[in-house]
Amino acid sequence: MFRNYIKIAWRNLVRRKGHALINIGGLCIGITVCLLIFLIVQFELSFDKYHTNKKLIFRVLTQFSSETENEHSTNSGVPFALPQELKTAIPQIEESATVFAAYDIQVQVLDETGGTSKKFKEEAGIFFTEPSLFDIFDFDWLEGNQASLKDPDTVILSKEIAEKYFGTWQEATGKVIQVNNGLLLRVTGVIETVPVNSDLQFKIVISYGTGFTRQLANSDDWDNINGNFGCYVLLTDKAAESLVNTQLDLLSLEKKSENNQDGLILQSLEEVHFDTESGNFSEKSISTELIGVHWTIAIFILFIACVNFINLSTAQAMERSKEVGVRKVLGSTRSHLKIQFLTETFLIVLFAMIFAIILAIVLLHPIGNMLDLPLSISIINVGQLILFLLLSIVLVTLMAGFYPSVVLSRFKAVDALKSRVSKIGSGGISLRRSLVVIQFVIAQALIIGTLIILRQMNFFLDQSVGFDKDAIINISLPQDSISLGKREYFRNRIMAVNGVINASYSSNTPLDENRNQWSSFVYNNASDDTDFYSIVKATDHNFLDTYKISLVAGRNISSLNTSNEFLVNETLLKKLGITDPQEALNKEIVLWEIKKGPIVGVMKDFQDHSFKDEISSVILLQDEDLYGQIGIKLASNETSGILTDIENLWNDVFPNYVFDHNFLEEKVANTYEQEKRLSNLYSLAAGIAIFLSALGLFGLASFMIVQRIKEAGIRKILGATKENIVFLFSREFLTLIVIAFCMASPLAWYFMGKWLEQYAYRIDIGWAVFVIGGITTLCIAILIVGYQAVTVANSSPIKSLRNE
Repeated sequence: MFRNYIKIAWRNLVRRKGHALINIGGLCIGITVCLLIFLIVQFELSFDKYHTNKKLIFRVLTQFSSETENEHSTNSGVPFALPQELKTAIPQIEESATVFAAYDIQVQVLDETGGTSKKFKEEAGIFFTEPSLFDIFDFDWLEGNQASLKDPDTVILSKEIAEKYFGTWQEATGKVIQVNNGLLLRVTGVIETVPVNSDLQFKIVISYGTGFTRQLANSDDWDNINGNFGCYVLLTDKAAESLVNTQLDLLSLEKKSENNQDGLILQSLEEVHFDTESGNFSEKSISTELIGVHWTIAIFILFIACVNFINLSTAQAMERSKEVGVRKVLGSTRSHLKIQFLTETFLIVLFAMIFAIILAIVLLHPIGNMLDLPLSISIINVGQLILFLLLSIVLVTLMAGFYPSVVLSRFKAVDALKSRVSKIGSGGISLRRSLVVIQFVIAQALIIGTLIILRQMNFFLDQSVGFDKDAIINISLPQDSISLGKREYFRNRIMAVNGVINASYSSNTPLDENRNQWSSFVYNNASDDTDFYSIVKATDHNFLDTYKISLVAGRNISSLNTSNEFLVNETLLKKLGITDPQEALNKEIVLWEIKKGPIVGVMKDFQDHSFKDEISSVILLQDEDLYGQIGIKLASNETSGILTDIENLWNDVFPNYVFDHNFLEEKVANTYEQEKRLSNLYSLAAGIAIFLSALGLFGLASFMIVQRIKEAGIRKILGATKENIVFLFSREFLTLIVIAFCMASPLAWYFMGKWLEQYAYRIDIGWAVFVIGGITTLCIAILIVGYQAVTVANSSPIKSLRNE
């Protein structure tokens, strides 16, 4: 019996090729979108799920105190003294490990004579850590083991990096690499390349206690934190989480200074990838709300595709009415007909699914590039994918095929054979109209949402950040003792390059979310540190001129490197309760208990991180030991020739280091990477939604025109003009679009308003985006419906009435 259903369904599809192709194409697009979003969400949800102890692994966060009891901000950095204390202080912690992330490291591969054979620049993936980290996380060892990290000056390489440095990973163990032209490290092991779905992208793992981390390992500092300095722990069991949090609170109260009310709290490994506030070492995170948005878009697109199928299927009801009548006369029941029509739907969905899988594979890499995600077939969980595909086939078949099967099977044999099925109840027509309205509500809401996101993005990029970011390049500085002695010489030669306006050494750029150092300080001989943290940047006296940062009071710091002078911003004074900037001048600051000096100037506020958050309090001090980069202001954006001269100069002064630069303007733009991904996704979804909605409108228009073609013929005979008929037939559809617009606008206004609330600086949702969204869909509807109406208006009334 089922074989017969399949055979008949196949014949019907072949007989109506055009209708079948439109349905298969529409469903294929909808299923492709769902499949791609499923793969994206599956990838995001898979981060660090492969670790055996994933449910017992936690990281420790610093929880900043807040005046509001239920609102606390967190930071991934912890006090430098915490990791060593945890090893003995809390019995429920089975293992703890320090993780310090380093960036912009220069690596020299040494030959047998000790000379440099290769040189590399590694921007990220360099970590100082302890052997216990490998007891917490699962890493596949190709050679060696974690015990070697107990010794200083040892390093573990990933397979990818070992092959990059030595050709094959088997040749790496026992070799020596030099970091920053000074720190000699012996390779003692190789681990498998870390999967892309991990926030712990270890490339170079250096033993904790090597180099500058030797001081951190013996630190007793409980008040200062650094976002790059984190701590992971392995608990004895899941139930211990609450107890450990309580003990961390007690530890904070005991160890931190009296004025420091900030606490410590555990965060499970499963939550790390979705913490957009604290971030993670990969600097890639996604909120759970955005995951929900992904699923919502997938459901909406699939719904629109299914509505198209319903509209196009019911539009051909009259064409198949006699078939239904004959089948009923020959003994078919309604249930038999329903199964027959559902079988046809199943075949269409099956073909759509096959083409969708092929299309998704083709689009996987381009979509990954657009969304900046390393999507590939290799990371796909085949079992979950097969289950998703099977469920999708069943659900789409039922969603798309159930209503048409009911409509077509309920025709009475007598009416069907006498061609009187045009008298279908108005309820069916109303349902189809309602579905088109819902389609365009979704499409217009997506269009309006996309416009709002794009406007917010443009607001971010066009808003004044309070400093000059145009035509400024930043270059990471060598940190070895020989290179330190060349800094002034290098700056002088840089200033002599034709096209260079200014140059400044600093710890980081004015806007640098991930590499800011935070600290409290003592102001004006107070008994305790401030109850808030400030961003601390080490800069030279050229910093203000290079980045065009204005002063509202006082003067710039001295050009003498030995001076202990501070610059602060307006926000810092507000937090201290100072309204007049002159009042703060010459007041003393004590920072880190060793830096002591007067405030000599107050800077106008500049954006120290993205516009997502309020401006922070900022302190600038002069400390050449902390300089990590040089910012160079160029004369114009035509920089290729100037960059060549700077690179040649770099290679002359620092021959063992790779020349690598970044434009500050691009760095500022990259702080809105998640918003860019969201705008790309929304734009794509809006385009697909409006296309599928237009296809659905075409189906309903076809259905209505077939139903009223005789009416058009009668009207023409009675004297109606073509314009009258076009207006008459178009009016109803345009009314549906207007109704959809009236429903979509408040929905888009509410939900996009909620989305904008997460940003401290945001646009006002004006009327323009709603007008643009409404006009766009209205123009599309006029083109589609107008074409159908003109076709009917131009047809001969004789053809439509000859059967009467």
